Amino acid sequence: MAHLSEAAVGKINEICSRYVDEKTPLMMILSDIQREYGYIPLEVQELVSKNTGISVAEIFGVVSFYSFFSLQPKGKYVIGCCLGTACYVKGAQKVIDKFSDLLGIKPGETTEDGMFTIDALRCLGACGIAPAVSINGKVYPKVEINEVSKIIEELKSQEGDKI
Repeated sequence: MAHLSEAAVGKINEICSRYVDEKTPLMMILSDIQREYGYIPLEVQELVSKNTGISVAEIFGVVSFYSFFSLQPKGKYVIGCCLGTACYVKGAQKVIDKFSDLLGIKPGETTEDGMFTIDALRCLGACGIAPAVSINGKVYPKVEINEVSKIIEELKSQEGDKI
């Protein structure tokens, strides 16, 4: 726990204390921590274990099983490319490959500047608009490889507007 700041330890302790009366608090605690920090590293899992009495092994099992939890920090823009059957058949692999080529990272990785993460998703539940891409919760329908560079440029231009 040496890597966590005092403020982070305090915030995580506060999150854990919110659910002290819950019979099964783990998912709620982890969801709040993920929302607050964007990921749940081992040091945080150890602190949650200390607060709840739940073993680190069980906590790690939950964090590593569910795709919405992350062990590593994610980029400002998380690009989730659906590779479910409908999306895959409609060319999703080519779409994710194009994002990878243009950003210089593989699925599961984040660009060095911390701006983009690419995630390969099993299913977005958007089969009717396949291939679908989700960026920070916004779903892009029927994405074709020739649209990928435009999507990236739009996201980059949003950054320019904020400076």
